Amino acid sequence: MNTTNTHTNPAMEAGNTKLAAAPAGMAGAAGAILDLRVRNHPGVMSHITGLFARRAFNLEAILCVPVGDGSESRMLLLVAETPRLEQIRLQLGRLHDVLAVRERPELPRDCFARLREVAGL
Repeated sequence: MNTTNTHTNPAMEAGNTKLAAAPAGMAGAAGAILDLRVRNHPGVMSHITGLFARRAFNLEAILCVPVGDGSESRMLLLVAETPRLEQIRLQLGRLHDVLAVRERPELPRDCFARLREVAGL
């Protein structure tokens, strides 16, 4: 009997390391989308995701793309709407490499599910 784990992440196979698609259950669920403008250099995503991990706050989906001359990136984060969300938003704004944080209530909550479909994930 072969016990080798053959599960692979299609996003990683395609070389796309900056798109983490929302789970099917969360994609259309109540959630908040945070829009971050950040400095674009190694370690920034780790600092941001580390803030969430240290507070046991799950990131449901992440989209990160460089903008302009590439010295900055924009990140869209799909997170659950909880009473702690405002505290997380304020703490993100205190990180050195985070230049701006805002909620994007006008964006459809299924935008991450649509990205997953376009990427073939």
